[in-house]
Amino acid sequence: MAEVAAHLSFFLILLPLLSGGTLMMVNGQKTWCTVKPSTDQAVLLSNINYACSQVDCQVIQKGCPCFYPDSLINHASIAMDLYYQANGRNVWNCNFGGSGLVSLTDPSYGNCIYA
Repeated sequence: MAEVAAHLSFFLILLPLLSGGTLMMVNGQKTWCTVKPSTDQAVLLSNINYACSQVDCQVIQKGCPCFYPDSLINHASIAMDLYYQANGRNVWNCNFGGSGLVSLTDPSYGNCIYA
């Protein structure tokens, strides 16, 4: 019986992904878009350029709350999430050529608050 419950729980987590591709909330929990850690630097830069051409990425500018740590992976993750949030938190809005991950864990830190 425990095995059936485990499979059912897993299915309930995946259900929003399977039903139309929209992942609004899982069990009432908000979702965020982050970068896959293995993403190479060129893709990170491309993701930043694309996302920031579509949404306001001022928070990653020098002197703003999400500038530090000053790294491509950090800035890309924030830019990708801004894009994801602005476009309805659909799974496909976090794809970025396979370099994005939908997260159930809030990646906010310090004064850098993810949307």
